[in-house]
Amino acid sequence: MADTKQNKRIFSGIQPSGNLTLGNYLGALKNFPLLQNDYECYYCVVDLHTLTVRQDPEALRERSYSLIALYLAAGLDPEKNVLFLQSHVPQHAELSWILGCYTYMGELNRMTQFKDKSSRHADNINGGLYTYPVLMAADILLYQTDAVPIGQDQKQHLELARNIAERFNKIYGDTFVVPEPFIPKTGARVMSLQDPTKKMSKSDDNANNFVLITEDEASIMKKFKRAVTDSGSEIIFDEENKPGISNLINIYASIKGISREDVEKEFAAARYGDFKMAVGTAVCETLAPIKARYEELMKDKQYLESILRKNGEKARTVAGETLKDVYRKVGFIV
Repeated sequence: MADTKQNKRIFSGIQPSGNLTLGNYLGALKNFPLLQNDYECYYCVVDLHTLTVRQDPEALRERSYSLIALYLAAGLDPEKNVLFLQSHVPQHAELSWILGCYTYMGELNRMTQFKDKSSRHADNINGGLYTYPVLMAADILLYQTDAVPIGQDQKQHLELARNIAERFNKIYGDTFVVPEPFIPKTGARVMSLQDPTKKMSKSDDNANNFVLITEDEASIMKKFKRAVTDSGSEIIFDEENKPGISNLINIYASIKGISREDVEKEFAAARYGDFKMAVGTAVCETLAPIKARYEELMKDKQYLESILRKNGEKARTVAGETLKDVYRKVGFIV
């Protein structure tokens, strides 16, 4: 197995399918800068994956720049992290074909996201949508990834990547690192502001359900003012009986870096309305410098392109080593 890594390696891929939300920030992005000194981190804008749904080319290009700018604005150092575009590394597509030949139809048939997306895009149920999890496995395995930060909705895809890696290793010997899920020590699961029983999502049809990292202060405060609360008046954490207040407690605790118990004590005598405004204010104060830096970066596409070129080269070097090893093992002349 070809490998040159010094530290354990983390891989994370996000689609450039729209601006990231407060949920993306508190659940993942906020923690990424804390990893850059202890891990070798690869953060990929998985633009190939977006093609399972029809895209406007200019809008896709702009969203790809936007996602890289958000990573940087959130504190990721391009010298310590590899920030790159999936489409700049042809080995992703090449390995995907090979891994597809070691993936069983039964495994792909069980993928719940295919069923979900097929129902939402009934006029465009394409082959890419079906084989999407194989490309995701290639994304991860190319970099000899030790750990992948994932949410509940991606567990099935990571399990498939592990199965494919183990199957390939059993046939050809030690080739791929079998990746583990990475659960950060800190990180909140942020729920919808209007329906706190479901996760906050950038693809939600109702804009009042989510807060974007780049949203303006007035809009953020309006959304928190409208956020759903529960019966009673106590500000206590109880996900079953008080999902609305519990979600707001989670957000405030994560933003401030304190415990839920500390939040309960701080707002023991407060009313729901005051608490919602305090959470909104804390969110605005945290996101404002990120938004300002993001806007600066988006005006300097040349700088963003220089990072993509440099980091794309790093990613291609590592991916190329893995693919060459795979090619040799399956019998290709390399």
